Amino acid sequence: MNDPFKALVVNKTETDFNVKVKELTLDQLPAGEVLIKVEYSGINYKDGLATIPDGNIVRSYPFVLGIDLAGVVVSSEDPRFQKGDEVIATSYEIGVTHFGGYSEYARIPADWIVPLPKNLTLKEAMIYGTAGFTAALSIHQLEESGITPDKGKVLVTGSTGGVGSLAVAMLARLGYQVVASTGKESQHDFLKNLGATEILSREEIVSEKIKPLDKQQWIGAVDPVGGNTLAAILSKVQYGGAVAVSGLTGGPKVPTTVFPFILRGVRLLGIDSVYCPMDIRLKVWEKMANEYKPNTALLHSIEKEISLEELPVHLPLLLKGQARGRYVVKI
Repeated sequence: MNDPFKALVVNKTETDFNVKVKELTLDQLPAGEVLIKVEYSGINYKDGLATIPDGNIVRSYPFVLGIDLAGVVVSSEDPRFQKGDEVIATSYEIGVTHFGGYSEYARIPADWIVPLPKNLTLKEAMIYGTAGFTAALSIHQLEESGITPDKGKVLVTGSTGGVGSLAVAMLARLGYQVVASTGKESQHDFLKNLGATEILSREEIVSEKIKPLDKQQWIGAVDPVGGNTLAAILSKVQYGGAVAVSGLTGGPKVPTTVFPFILRGVRLLGIDSVYCPMDIRLKVWEKMANEYKPNTALLHSIEKEISLEELPVHLPLLLKGQARGRYVVKI
């Protein structure tokens, strides 16, 4: 079995940079114990960065993009997985140094693979994808820090993006009062449909001057933005609250002080979905399939399905801030 199949390949030379759907064969795939027939993938911010010459994501060229995939095992050299098993593979080196999910076939190390939980379809797994896993891991860590719905409101920044929109939906499913922050007035109805009880503009989160300590407003926050936004959030979190930060679209520098931490006992939780240990990863995916899972209609309202051939058009939208919810790629 070495017939040609389609994959989205990025290539960079001294004179050219391009992202195109091309034909590959199985012998061109990297090493790994499990061969997967990919059914779905997704679009993440990191995938968008990989489509630009200075994105600093891809290490060598030519390269198959896509940090997420869900599909069916074709063959396996590892006893944990058998032909016909439905599986998920996200994070680790997928789509960075190891050929990714924008491909009809992927060969993946067994240690990077999660069995598809009951109550999730392959498509639903990719509506979640890395963005959904990051949102769920953020919620899981907030809960581990003692945050519960009865203690106060939870803020979600970047709420129309992949991490943000899924965090809003999952928090609402768990019974939290969710405050969604967005700079897009046109998306207020979308956020209310996901379960947001209050919507704030970016300016209502970050004022011209960020105070070391400000009025206490939220018991917790899911923040994929970072930068000044994170500094402003920390100054407004209630005593004993926590902030789960997973991104830096607002920049890597956080102009804060120690006051929220030593005077209010605020906890800053770093969320790493890439190398998250497998025992936690499995636990969080089970929660995503069960107690965190929004109703089916709501979960599917977040996604838009596109084809492999449409990827070069849609990938740049994330970098321009024009995407809403999740793009799911039918391979």
